[in-house]
Amino acid sequence: MKSFIRVTIQSILLFAATILPGITAALRLSPWLYLLSGVIFVVLNIIPFPAAGLPGKLKQERHGADLLCDFLVLLAAEIICLFIAGGLWLGMFTGDFWFNAAMVYISELIVFWNGIIRVYLTSSMLGIRWRIAGVLCGMIPVVNIIVLLHILRIARSELRMEEKRLENNKKRSGKDICKTRYPILLVHGVFFRDLDKFNYWGRIPAELEKNGAKLFYGEQQSALNVENSAKELCRKIEEVLQATGSEKVNIIAHSKGGLDSRYAISCLGADKYVASLTTVNTPHRGCEFAQWLLHIAPDKLRNNVADVYNASFRMMGDSSPDFLGAIKDLTAESCEVFNELAPDRDGVYYQSVGSKINKALTSVFPLNFSHLLAKYFDGPNDGLVAVSSAKWGSSFTYLESSSPDGVSHADVIDLMRHDKPDLDIREFYVGLVSDLKNKGF
Repeated sequence: MKSFIRVTIQSILLFAATILPGITAALRLSPWLYLLSGVIFVVLNIIPFPAAGLPGKLKQERHGADLLCDFLVLLAAEIICLFIAGGLWLGMFTGDFWFNAAMVYISELIVFWNGIIRVYLTSSMLGIRWRIAGVLCGMIPVVNIIVLLHILRIARSELRMEEKRLENNKKRSGKDICKTRYPILLVHGVFFRDLDKFNYWGRIPAELEKNGAKLFYGEQQSALNVENSAKELCRKIEEVLQATGSEKVNIIAHSKGGLDSRYAISCLGADKYVASLTTVNTPHRGCEFAQWLLHIAPDKLRNNVADVYNASFRMMGDSSPDFLGAIKDLTAESCEVFNELAPDRDGVYYQSVGSKINKALTSVFPLNFSHLLAKYFDGPNDGLVAVSSAKWGSSFTYLESSSPDGVSHADVIDLMRHDKPDLDIREFYVGLVSDLKNKGF
């Protein structure tokens, strides 16, 4: 209701500012009204109605969405009023009419571009598809309005979600609901590194820290076999314990990171230092399609791809990347052997998370392509890992979304910073870590 009232008032003011020059000329009113209308128009375009309490990015997105609403209201109202005014006061085809019509048209363009640029630059839920659709359909009558309405709906949905999150954080401020007994160690998956400038876990760590979590990162190399990655994780666990004085850590591990963590716990003695392990879309039973790809790919092709990858990640800081070793440990046959060698250890709480893509064509590349292969071999999957393979431990959480793309292997860690209208992935992790705290971990 507040949003509706705000946009209505702003639309009325902008409407008055755009038609006031024409009315002033027609009725020969004071020329100072020209100046008044110009000031109102400029102010409302630079600083739309205040958005107190919102951070800069959200404030600009809300301003942009408000201006797009204004544009649609003005477009309908001004077309009607201009033709009425033109017929009654100026004469439909006089020079004055066309001059004022041009001024209104320019004003509409300013409001539209001011709004759409703000939304394009600030919305994470909008995605690349609708940004492109907006550009391609911009000059197609009727279609452009339909696309604009959908863009506006997405932006409004995102704003409601963000405002709800801000309100939740405000209510629980100072409660430290994510301040677990033991620090959290976030362990990344294969083919990625923990980078300062681009967090593998997207916006999740910042949300957890707002609510009291103490976070560390695995920082293992991007591609090693499970055993060697686990050795690096053991060293990292020791560093965390020394830095914090804590007795144990809670591990949240994504993808292959879950296998690395299980090996460290079961085979390298890290069970004494791990209170809980939460695996997120980890292929505990391997990937049949990865096994198939390895078998059909010619040796020369496999080796060339491995050489290119290993050389590239040496430049990014890996000391001894092993592309093929990492891939082989993700196959179904390797994981079958692994599960016999690495049984769960007493004293460690195990739980898991899984998800799936709904429609491959709407998901991001290359997960949309690999999803089709994984579906053929493994069944419902997130683009890489089957739901059945992700289940492990005493509890399993299945994340789902009614959006066409579902919840992909990247979505579960907020890698693309892309929100979904019915799944707040950041809030999910707040709940997950809060639950660990409540369990005494």
